[in-house]
Amino acid sequence: MDLIDGLRAFVATAETGSFTGGAMRLGISNRLTSKYVAELEQRLGARLLQRTTRKIGLTTSGSDLLARAPALLDELDEMLSSVSEQKVGFSGTLRISAPVSFGEIYVKDLLRRFAEPHPELTIDLRLSDAYVDLAASGIDLAFRIGETSIASLKRRKLGQVHSIAVASPDYLEAQEPPVEPEDLLGHACIVDTNRADATNWRFFKDDREHVVRVPTRFMVNSAQVARDLAVSGNGIAYCPRFVLEDDLVKGKLVHLFQDYESLGHPLAIVYLEGRTLPRKVRALIDFAVADFRKFDLV
Repeated sequence: MDLIDGLRAFVATAETGSFTGGAMRLGISNRLTSKYVAELEQRLGARLLQRTTRKIGLTTSGSDLLARAPALLDELDEMLSSVSEQKVGFSGTLRISAPVSFGEIYVKDLLRRFAEPHPELTIDLRLSDAYVDLAASGIDLAFRIGETSIASLKRRKLGQVHSIAVASPDYLEAQEPPVEPEDLLGHACIVDTNRADATNWRFFKDDREHVVRVPTRFMVNSAQVARDLAVSGNGIAYCPRFVLEDDLVKGKLVHLFQDYESLGHPLAIVYLEGRTLPRKVRALIDFAVADFRKFDLV
């Protein structure tokens, strides 16, 4: 067994909490992952993992090794990649998590532009509106909308995401258009349940907050589906502006309450604290910061 393979198998298993999770992260079989860890324990003369039928825990020796091994492996990857990347650009795999709608509309194109000059680089983009556990899933970095209180994550701010209320011209012709946010009480509203406190829509004007608990016509956990329903004339939607921009330009949707502002939610890249970031991860973070500033996406 190669010592490095054993360390990688141990770290992946310990961080994911199972041989299955470790194997998925490494792209090898459960049996091989378990074998690598067992051989590492034999070589070190110490048990690293407590194996039970329900879960895997760390021994004292395992905890000590886990505190140091990830940084060692990161430094090794950094050293090797710095040599190879001088010739062929970045290589290996970058695993990225992003919210579904934001990933489909912007992140996929950002990653395409980043990867274009690096033919040996593999992009693994995983879209989920849930806050994915970066360590357990082997994610290098994640795009996050909203605040996070997880102490183990570092943040790089990209901007703000603002939501606006919209309706189709057909809907507004059939109904008396709302003039003030409070008028929403008399309308069919399409609620994106991914939002915190989804049925309370907030608007600001002259330093005063207007909170309207809207009646729900449709409830859906997708900003894009909420937009589609609004375009089809099914009611008024309250969605992030990045989802709506094209329809606003084409006149398929009308921006309501334009003299009001909405509460902005921070958009950031997050990554694990305490790790030496590989050059390709640092490069992607810097690329994203510059890209979002250039295109003013939010």
